[in-house]
Amino acid sequence: MTIKIFNTISKKKEIFQSTQPNSVTMYVCGPTVYSHPHIGNARAALVPDVLFRLLKSKYQNVLYIRNITDVDDKISEAAFKQNKTVYEISNKFIKIYQDNMASLNILEPTLQPKVTDNMLNIIGTIEKILMNGFAYVSDNHVLFDTNKYKNYGELSKRTLDEMIDGARIDIADYKKSPRDFILWKPSDRNQPGWESPWGMGRPGWHIECTSMIKNIIGDDNTLDIHGGGNDLIFPHHENEIAQGSCMSSSKYCNFWFHNGIVLVNKKKMSKSLGNVILLDDLLGQNTPNSIRLALLSAHYRQPLNWSDSTLIESSNLIKKFSILAKSYTGDINSYNNLEEEMISILSDDLNTPEAIKYLSELAKSAKKNQRDLAALIKSADFIGLNLLVSTPHTKNIIDEDLVRSMINERVKARVAGDFKKADKIRDKLLSMGILIKDLEGETVWDYNPDN
Repeated sequence: MTIKIFNTISKKKEIFQSTQPNSVTMYVCGPTVYSHPHIGNARAALVPDVLFRLLKSKYQNVLYIRNITDVDDKISEAAFKQNKTVYEISNKFIKIYQDNMASLNILEPTLQPKVTDNMLNIIGTIEKILMNGFAYVSDNHVLFDTNKYKNYGELSKRTLDEMIDGARIDIADYKKSPRDFILWKPSDRNQPGWESPWGMGRPGWHIECTSMIKNIIGDDNTLDIHGGGNDLIFPHHENEIAQGSCMSSSKYCNFWFHNGIVLVNKKKMSKSLGNVILLDDLLGQNTPNSIRLALLSAHYRQPLNWSDSTLIESSNLIKKFSILAKSYTGDINSYNNLEEEMISILSDDLNTPEAIKYLSELAKSAKKNQRDLAALIKSADFIGLNLLVSTPHTKNIIDEDLVRSMINERVKARVAGDFKKADKIRDKLLSMGILIKDLEGETVWDYNPDN
């Protein structure tokens, strides 16, 4: 059975073929560790996790690399504001990120290289680009000369003006062209820095990924798959291609896949709107299975609109699946090829909405058919949903003031005759494991995550 992936560079769905038989190399841009991960970060990790699981079912060797960017001006800014070192900030949020991903049952990549561990390789990569005539030194900066690379723009398909606007950087005097981008830049005393042939400094963002990829797979080898959020197509991935193509004789990457952004109530997440949803907060009030299913509910190439109903629907579906799964008493290993249909569905460009639909269909027949019940358990597990897990919750994670506030808001809605709003609040409370009962003159509540 073949795997089809939408290739961003060709803008069409293609049959995936690896450069080496029985082996796949995949790289995905990982986190910049300066703050708590949010649901957008989770989706960017979850989409390649599903692809990783699919590839492992069909290929003997899958090398999955997800980097950690622990050198960045945002990290320096966070360290300055909190009166900490950049290493204290990055190490703190590396652990939080990895713990959050593990909670969501996101498999560990084969390798997780950090920028700080690859500085000599990064400097070496820049030297190769300079030696090949595709970069120049100006005012203690090393810059990529985009006019020298004739295929610049092949991934994003942007015009010159769009490239300059999309780069969102100041036009600097030390650049030959506004679209030229930094490979190395000087550091002051408040910024992390490394000795280099161009003075004390630090790498530009784009060169980090190119260098780590080439260091791992080899300069003259081609990466099979590169992924990330669609906000990285330009300038980051465009610049990666340029760098990789100009320090090596090989094609940089064959397949590019990108996931859509997460919207909150149809609006882009931003601190100014106050609608950034952190994973720590979600995991405190919801089961990992519910969050994971919610993140899989839209096709990965489309935006995912996150709302209260997204979690409520996923939570209710998981409860339904789990109750069925825990009623299974047979030997699941007595059946063969239980995940075959799930693998077939995902092989068509990771169609997770269709995969969830398939689980729902299995749940209907599983009440009377033991094989379908076993298939439900194994197929859910294939996409990282463990229906047999018991997730302990304690009352101390419940914000009782929030619960009382929501109940009071519901009472006011009922008095005003707004029963639609009242029902919505009840559903939200139910998704939090809160059971409410309307008695004469008051509403009482209890916590039961297994209701």
